[in-house]
Order: sequence, then structure tokens, then C-alpha cells
Amino acid sequence: MNTNKTIAILGSGNIGLALAKGLVKAGIYEPNQIILTRRNTAALADLTQEGYRVSDDNHKAVSKAHIVVLAVLPQQLNKLLDEVKENIKPKKHLLISVISGVSCADIRKYLDMDVPVVRAMPNTAIAIGQSMTCIGSSHASNSNIAVVKELFDTVGVTVIINEELMTSATALCACGVAFFLRSIRAASQGGTEIGFHAHDALKMAAQTAKGAADLLLQLSSHPEHEIDKVTSPKGCTIAGLNEMEHNGFSSAMIKGIKMSADIAGILYKKEE
Repeated sequence: MNTNKTIAILGSGNIGLALAKGLVKAGIYEPNQIILTRRNTAALADLTQEGYRVSDDNHKAVSKAHIVVLAVLPQQLNKLLDEVKENIKPKKHLLISVISGVSCADIRKYLDMDVPVVRAMPNTAIAIGQSMTCIGSSHASNSNIAVVKELFDTVGVTVIINEELMTSATALCACGVAFFLRSIRAASQGGTEIGFHAHDALKMAAQTAKGAADLLLQLSSHPEHEIDKVTSPKGCTIAGLNEMEHNGFSSAMIKGIKMSADIAGILYKKEE
């Protein structure tokens, strides 16, 4: 357990709450070492009963914390920074941003101070401890980055990347959850069309997708290697794959990821 540090999560929505619960479950923090802020604190009433410190005062939360997680929408960030700037102390605080499209330099420039900032991009699978979280910073020390990695290791898998790739990570890993869910949904609809009840088709499609992903992760395999195992000459698998490719399956996925990356990169800039 971390006995010396208090963490404040400013904007305790799905991502922030999942991180808080992951830290407690892993034994890194006790609930009373975590401050959760939200404008509507009534939504966090159950967490108060569990021992978490809940507040609608971001200014006060920062003053009591050593690690500050910025977990608001891009268009809310500048207002939040204005609110807490007075209480941020560069020698005391480590800022962690989970906000799409906002660089470490953006935050430091707006605050006009040399405070360490590390970006982390989790995805919604954080809710079940299965996030793919990318971590990067343009200036933070290795020790600061290690702290952030330790935090997010409690809620899934982490990888440290160059900060300039964080927007790309948003598209591939955060937006990517929706892309893979849409493909599972499409597969389940195909299953219904060929005879299965909708609930059975969805379960079958989801488990098949999970198994396919685990083949790559557990065997350190390549998709084409695993594809080759189920494609026989003149068989039904290659016929289906080729039909999908003729209709632009891979191209559509690639273009979608590229479009998401383009939009993620301007979300904060559009609001300035």
C-alpha cells in the first residue's frame, strides 16, 4: 500500500472510477487515500460509504493530493485548470492526463509552470480490469512515468510510447473498442441471418472474437498465421474472407482508425 501519497481524480466518470477501484483492489491505495471529484456528488454516494473521499471542490482536492488525475472532457479542461492552478505545486504534484488530444506541453503552457505531466490513454475495458493503456510524456522523469505505469497496471495492460503517438493510441486503443464491438455486432447480425437467435448469435460472436484475440496474445502469434490455420483451398473461410475484402473490410477499418486519429488530434484545439 502507498502510505505517503494521496491521489485526486478530477472528473470521476467511468474511467476515473474504474481506476480508483482498481487501485484499491490491487492494494496500492486505501479508499481514504483517494479523492473523487464530480459536480454531482450524489452520484458518488455509494463510494462515500466505501470510504472514498468525495468532493465537488477541485481546488481543495488538489491541495490535499500529491497525484492529480485530470479526467474531464477536452472542452472542460481549461476551466478546470483555471480552478486548480493556484494550488498546483510543481515540486509536490504529478499530473496525469487521460484527456484526448491534449499534450503535456498544452497543459504546462496553460498553467505556465514546470510541473510534471504524464499522459495516459486507457479504454473503457478499464471497467473490468482489461484496459489497454498507453503512457507517454515529453518531459517527465522515468520515475514519474514508472509511477503512472504502476497505477494503470492495476486495471489492465500498459505500454510506454512516445508522447507524439498518444493521439494515434487514442484512435487504435480507446476508439478501437467501439470498432471491435461494431465488428462483433455485425458478426452477430450475420449469425442471426443464417439461423441463430439474436442472443445466441451475439454470445457466439463475442466468444469467438475473444478467443481470436487470446490466440494472438497468449501465443504471441500473428493474425495471418492463425488465419492460415482455418483457411483451406476452395473452403468456406477463404470464400467469406475474400467476400469481405471485396467489400472493403480491411480498408474501412484502416480508414476509420485514421479518421479517428485526425479528429482526436484537434478536439482540444477546437475548444480553445
